[in-house]
Amino acid sequence: MPRRRSEPSQPWSSLGAYASPFTGQGVDFEPLSLKPFALDVAIHESGFFPRRPHWNYQNVFSPFWRLYYDFESGHRVIFPDREVRLGPDRLILIPDHQLFHTAGTEGKPHFWIHFGIERHLSPAMSVPLELTPSSTELSLIGDLKNLLRRTKNYIDRHRVYYLSAALLFAILSRPQIKWQADLPGDLQRTIRYIEEHYASPLYIADLARLARLSESVLRREFLKFRSVPPTKFILQVRVREAAHLLSATHLAVEEIAARVGFPNAAYLDRVFRRTTRMAPGQFRQQAQGPNLGHRD
Repeated sequence: MPRRRSEPSQPWSSLGAYASPFTGQGVDFEPLSLKPFALDVAIHESGFFPRRPHWNYQNVFSPFWRLYYDFESGHRVIFPDREVRLGPDRLILIPDHQLFHTAGTEGKPHFWIHFGIERHLSPAMSVPLELTPSSTELSLIGDLKNLLRRTKNYIDRHRVYYLSAALLFAILSRPQIKWQADLPGDLQRTIRYIEEHYASPLYIADLARLARLSESVLRREFLKFRSVPPTKFILQVRVREAAHLLSATHLAVEEIAARVGFPNAAYLDRVFRRTTRMAPGQFRQQAQGPNLGHRD
């Protein structure tokens, strides 16, 4: 039996707004660490709020994808280079590891799915993806809304899962969404190693030996499939993990730097500012602030 949703201890908790896909208000499925079971997609959580006010988050930077659909206009998602409004005429799809803010103070009916996928968008795709919902997708969203709004009754967990999967597969299979080619095995091994050992010293020569490639070929593959050289990819992973610790813990910045692989707090501060346009302390203050609203 699925967990019944309970009211948060504070009116609109910030739980899960940043690094966790679980709000405590939706129906949760696979944990973030679990590899996708089928078709390389893992559904973490599906949820619906009839009226969700105060949707104000700063510097969201999370390791999972988000699908947003609002039944009324009014809320917005703000990226460094553009602002996107939510509403009944569009689906908003945000890949993992994107930096953005949300804005909205009026209560709006809001539907979301948090999920993981092992594929990566083509660098030619503009993020976030704004899609006009099809009649099939709107029908699935309507069915999910009706299931998820039954807060006081038993929720058919399996039906929520299957409908969520059907909706995601319908959206992700759209021909206008362009994907990168499957990663070569040598690059997959290298990326997996970086993800598992980001806190340790990582040297390009060692990574090249692990991939059984020359350093120049390794760099070329990273640029082709990740659009960044391996050194920058390592920094991106470390900043992502630092952002998670800043938003979810009260560890000192020096301790966080050591845990994610930076030699000192000053270096973390410099790289973090370059990536998020904020100092670590400012990021933490906004992420853990008392007035962030319900998470997603």
